[in-house]
Amino acid sequence: MIMSEMVSVYLDGFNLYFGMRDKGWRNLYWLDVGVLAQELLKPHQVLGATKYFTARISGPNSKQVRQAAYLSALEEARHCEIIYGRYQSSPMQCRKCGGRWEQAQEKMTDVNIAVEMLSDAVENAFDTALLVSGDADLVPAVRTIRRLFPAKRIVSAFPPGRVSQALRKEVHAHFIIGRHNLAKCQLPESIARARGTTLTRPAAWR
Repeated sequence: MIMSEMVSVYLDGFNLYFGMRDKGWRNLYWLDVGVLAQELLKPHQVLGATKYFTARISGPNSKQVRQAAYLSALEEARHCEIIYGRYQSSPMQCRKCGGRWEQAQEKMTDVNIAVEMLSDAVENAFDTALLVSGDADLVPAVRTIRRLFPAKRIVSAFPPGRVSQALRKEVHAHFIIGRHNLAKCQLPESIARARGTTLTRPAAWR
């Protein structure tokens, strides 16, 4: 008889988004990440926490509006905990022409994931951590958890096009999230909010 196994899922929002974007899967952006977490489990596994890591973007207002609608939809669905980092503008310079510009970059996601995974391991919140990311910066956290908690397993669920060879070497197992997984886990096209308004999938994501 296979014993049940508690799983906590840690989703790197930007890593997952850019993987879908690079594949041209714009119509799958309206993703219920909590349902996806359940979709990725094996029959003997039980879903504990689902934690989604992101940051509110700067830049074109249209993109901010779409992201705000999506994050509000996730909050209404209540299938995951959203943990925010921040967006920061950094000065950049072209090495060839000397041109300068400000480039916005997401900050803190990898640190937030590492802290949450390690804290949950300390609190014995999972038997297996399912890491949805291809960010090699998470290797130190994986190594630390494996060293301190050898009975716990860490599995990488790589977003499409985001396989990290460094992470593959450190985790117990790994696989790639397929288009079929994402397609089955979409939010409803319209979501009624308690305050009386309705959230809908952005037209650009259809």
